Amino acid sequence: METLKISQLYDLDQTIAKDLFEGATYPWEVLGKISDFIVALGKTLPEDKYELKGDNIWIAKSAKVAPTACLNGPLIVDEDAEIRHCAFVRGSAIVGKGAVVGNSTELKNVVLFNKVQVPHYNYVGDSILGYKSHMGAGSITSNVKSDKKLVVIKKGELQIETGLKKMGAMLGDEVEVGCNSVLNPGTVIGRNSNIYPTSCVRGVVPANSIFKKQGSVVSKQ
Repeated sequence: METLKISQLYDLDQTIAKDLFEGATYPWEVLGKISDFIVALGKTLPEDKYELKGDNIWIAKSAKVAPTACLNGPLIVDEDAEIRHCAFVRGSAIVGKGAVVGNSTELKNVVLFNKVQVPHYNYVGDSILGYKSHMGAGSITSNVKSDKKLVVIKKGELQIETGLKKMGAMLGDEVEVGCNSVLNPGTVIGRNSNIYPTSCVRGVVPANSIFKKQGSVVSKQ
């Protein structure tokens, strides 16, 4: 359980959403609070750095947003972030400083820490992506189980009830996800770990590991 804690996965100084995590132990506990948090935080953002662009949509003046992007609130796009051609933000999203949301990428109810990259054909829903984490082209977070039951996080014999019907993936800082991978509901990936391309991941991947396939995870040397 210790390895799944917010303190083990994230550097909270690398997100404008630091206060969102206050009082929480595990990252999935804050998923239901993202929307209200954005609305409250947005109203406090300095007008010399951020512009109110729509209904509860705050965009940093230094951010780059393609005219073809579709943005829905509540949303905060932090400084120097880039929202590229045909990105689709469904709402309840925080895009961190220097983060990249790319071509045809869809976001919904997420926190992207600073310098996260989801640059090509990604779906990220009900998820939290840590500092400098990167999802390769076509990789997605699957956030609803096929049987529609509540998401359970599995770590060996341990099973953790989240109480959530929708939960994607919790990616620690500097995680690398290979192209066309699927992160199944309730996936938690520890800091500095790599996921091989075309992987189907479920459960917990320890920090500083390489996920080659289900059942084959090795420590980085």
